[in-house]
Amino acid sequence: MNKSFLIILSILFFLTSCSQFGENPSGEHLEKIKQSPNYDKEKERFMNRIENIFDKMREKDSFWDNTKKRISNNYFFNSAVTVPKTKLPEVNPPNIKEFLKDTEDIKFIWFGHSSLLVNINNTIILIDPVFSKAASPVSFLVERFQPPVLKLRDLPQIDYVLISHDHYDHLDMDTMLFFKKKDVKFIAPLGVTSHLKRWGIHESKLFEKDWWGKLEFEGITFICTPAQHFSGRLGTIKVSKTLWASWIVKTESNSFYFNGDSGYDIHYKRIGDKYGPFDLAFIDSGQYNERWREVHNMPEEAVRAVLDLNGKAMVPIHWGMFNLSLHDWFEPVEEIEKYTEKYGIKLMTPKLGQLVSTESQNVFEKWWKDLIGE
Repeated sequence: MNKSFLIILSILFFLTSCSQFGENPSGEHLEKIKQSPNYDKEKERFMNRIENIFDKMREKDSFWDNTKKRISNNYFFNSAVTVPKTKLPEVNPPNIKEFLKDTEDIKFIWFGHSSLLVNINNTIILIDPVFSKAASPVSFLVERFQPPVLKLRDLPQIDYVLISHDHYDHLDMDTMLFFKKKDVKFIAPLGVTSHLKRWGIHESKLFEKDWWGKLEFEGITFICTPAQHFSGRLGTIKVSKTLWASWIVKTESNSFYFNGDSGYDIHYKRIGDKYGPFDLAFIDSGQYNERWREVHNMPEEAVRAVLDLNGKAMVPIHWGMFNLSLHDWFEPVEEIEKYTEKYGIKLMTPKLGQLVSTESQNVFEKWWKDLIGE
């Protein structure tokens, strides 16, 4: 194992008192999730449909196969504008009063990256919420571009917190702790609730499902669906001990799809054939790179996913708040705009904090274009 990585990891343990790393499943919980058809008992981890994707990524990403490309395409010698030079335009504060008005449709507010506040038929869902200063175990790494448009204390009453997987840019310990004593249900893929229990959230509030599993509450159904990704909060140590997933949220009259993080594969078509069409498709559309396309959609793949899903409208997520890749911060939305026009897909590009409703005529400015070149 790389010695420098061990040193860094040791420092992180010291700085965070281990809490940020959560806790992987053990005991009865582990024995239960081992029964999943997506869990490899021999390798002791969850698997994607395509096995050994990391081996495939390493095979095509050898430093010595293309040294010139690797030297120019890395975090240390990167000329891209990965962080905006000015504050991104936002609606601050969001129109929460209008957001909470009775609706038979879907309303949502995007907080940047993959964090969303959704009102579907008057049920309030907070998805992959990250309100901390950084998407990492420590506050000085992977810092957010700007503060959230709402503080946690200013959020409306939340009915459900929906989690796609346990990476730091999707599962934020401090945000989870805020809801620890509130009347909220936490919904996650298999194993992820072990982190929440480690952070003191009572087991009665925790619900988890395997791929294709359903949770049905009063008038609303959550369906855990496949994704092609991985999990873990310890870098390359103890990888994929918990499951990663996308989610369908359905009521009698509406539905949306949230894909969390995923590379492109046949699961999108299978999900669309079984449960589509969807009023909205929130799709992983940023922090991509050809070197890790197996675990994050490339732009055209993200748009093709919407077609596979039979989504009526696309909302690009996983961009606009954290720098986790090598492309310009604005490149994802520029590329998605190009490909949605090519394939004739309705594109929704709200500002941070903008209220969007499927029952209204929404106005979407190409707000990022004024910031290109600054």
